[in-house]
Amino acid sequence: MQNWGVLEAYRLVAEAYGRLSFVTKAALIGSVFLITSGFGIAVVVLLPADHFTRGPQPGIWWRRHQAIRWTVLVLKNALGAVMFILGIVMSLPLVPGPGLVFILVGLSLLDFPGKRRLERRLLVYPRVRRFLDRVRERFGRPPLEIPPRLEGPG
Repeated sequence: MQNWGVLEAYRLVAEAYGRLSFVTKAALIGSVFLITSGFGIAVVVLLPADHFTRGPQPGIWWRRHQAIRWTVLVLKNALGAVMFILGIVMSLPLVPGPGLVFILVGLSLLDFPGKRRLERRLLVYPRVRRFLDRVRERFGRPPLEIPPRLEGPG
């Protein structure tokens, strides 16, 4: 019965949102769009060009210290889960934001079996690839390297 507290909290948030004026709602939606898009663009720009072609890097300094490794892994997976969920929400009709890009970035932060295969399948979509490459080009970064067997049309 602990879920009733969570449902009650959602109900209160929905009621509070319903009482906002149209201008406030529009400003809130615009702010969420700008913040999520800015964060998503920053992650895409900072991603190494060979991120999808190289394997995991075992020699990274934080992987050698157990306490730091677990802290980084928990934080990285938590951020990945949040970005993945935001991507799903942004993929819904009438919700602003780059949904597929957030799903891809969220997946790249999560650790689970078959992750690389799923990431690469998302990169086959020409619309996603064009967006990612355009953003990286605008900030002077090289396009993402994709394994040749996954290159799709367009």
